[in-house]
Amino acid sequence: MPMCVVVTRDVPARFRGFLASCMLEIAPAVYTQPDMSASVRERVWAVLSDWWDYYGQGSVVMTWAAPNTSERQGVSLLGEPIKNLVEYDGLYVVRQPPPP
Repeated sequence: MPMCVVVTRDVPARFRGFLASCMLEIAPAVYTQPDMSASVRERVWAVLSDWWDYYGQGSVVMTWAAPNTSERQGVSLLGEPIKNLVEYDGLYVVRQPPPP
């Protein structure tokens, strides 16, 4: 079972309380679980997605080890993350806006 990490930004307290009940909050708004199964991860994501659809505020990023993919990492996003993540040639990279 792979490690799962969730990072939230500007979400209602409900999100943080829920995540703290099933994961360890290692820093403000950063949650980890070293052995979360895929089915539990999918259920957690379903709850977060439903709440985000209702509130529509902030952003949530979930990442986990996905050894069967080319980048060996799964990433799910809700909202607008601070960084613009794009898949490029089988890897996730951060796209920076061009300088003025």
